[in-house]
Amino acid sequence: MEDGVEFNAADAQLDLSQGTPRFYIMRLRDKDLSFERITFHARITQCLGALGDASWYMAVGAPTMKVASRPPPTTNELRVFKVPPGTFVKMHAGTWHAGPLFQSDDALLPFVDFYNLELSDTNQVDHNAYDYGEEQGVAYDVAEV
Repeated sequence: MEDGVEFNAADAQLDLSQGTPRFYIMRLRDKDLSFERITFHARITQCLGALGDASWYMAVGAPTMKVASRPPPTTNELRVFKVPPGTFVKMHAGTWHAGPLFQSDDALLPFVDFYNLELSDTNQVDHNAYDYGEEQGVAYDVAEV
């Protein structure tokens, strides 16, 4: 949006009250458009966006806030979004997600840098994951979801 526009209901409503916010650039390498593992963060909203001109993908499912007692989303419950360059995505607390996903090409696209806004300890204390490959022997491809 243009500079000077005041905060309003169209803005992402963030909850970073559970700890120290961490805004950083993460470099992801050797990615493709498949995933076996899906994750959620119960304590925070999370924001992601890519630097540069590459589109990327994110598979998401509705929050369950549980790993063991309620399985994560099935293929029919997942939605995959192609995220265009210049777009910053906000996920609600508890949103199951796999990605960012993109097709690495060693010559043309060896890595993509992503903005990431979460808490300083998100990956240590609020990283709830389910491994489809380990539990069900499957891997999902973005084209299949």
